[in-house]
Amino acid sequence: MKLIKQITDLNKAINKEKNLGFVPTMGSLHKGHEELIKTSINNCKKTLVTIFINPTQFNSKKDYKKYPRNLNKDLKILKRLKVDYVYLPTIDQIYKDKSKPKILLKKSQKILCAKFREGHFEGVLDVLNRFVKLISPKSIFMGAKDYQQFFLVKNLIEKNYNTKVYACKTIRDLNLIAFSSRNNLLSKANLNVLGLITNRLIKLKKKIYQDKLKSKKLIHLTKKNLIKKFKIKIEYLECRNIINLSNNIHNKKFKLFVAYYLNKVRLIDNF
Repeated sequence: MKLIKQITDLNKAINKEKNLGFVPTMGSLHKGHEELIKTSINNCKKTLVTIFINPTQFNSKKDYKKYPRNLNKDLKILKRLKVDYVYLPTIDQIYKDKSKPKILLKKSQKILCAKFREGHFEGVLDVLNRFVKLISPKSIFMGAKDYQQFFLVKNLIEKNYNTKVYACKTIRDLNLIAFSSRNNLLSKANLNVLGLITNRLIKLKKKIYQDKLKSKKLIHLTKKNLIKKFKIKIEYLECRNIINLSNNIHNKKFKLFVAYYLNKVRLIDNF
């Protein structure tokens, strides 16, 4: 495993790589990340993982500062997985070029998380655009847990670069909780509640699948019950098709999307 901290060293290391897999992360690695990395290793000649907590995608400095960090543990995981390259850039390295045009979302794209986290996806798209220009990977592997993020990144990157973006399935524990770095901010009691909420939402998705015409009613009732029982704040709970993320789910594959706060920690998922 080659640890890289400078752009010049990065250029030397990957200059001639024609089949490079790229897994962008913000660290605090878990089994979901491991699955992305294994998929890249199995499908690409070489794999590069970045650990970079991108400040521009956070809505508050407080949230940025409290984001879980554990670099030593992360590097041990990456070494065990036999990753080829690990790039640990500084903020100055990534944002040195200030001439890049600002990426803006269309009005139609300001749904789900984009509706509640102003500037978040613009920050995500900007940093990945910079990474792809720097790295020129053949493939990028992202988690499906943040499907909206994958959807927006895929549209931007594949339109502008010769790079394919793939979504890997969400990895869950025995209670069906999706692995997430933010889970580290929850207590054991919170995690138990998270498991109960997750299982209820999975059941809701099955009911909607059986009768799509009743989706709004089923969602309304479930949302009301979850707020009452678990005292959580739900930002959104809605169905959207996976083709263009519109709320037309008739005769289309769809997902149930949710974002809510549990003990002041913002959690997202889809089923």
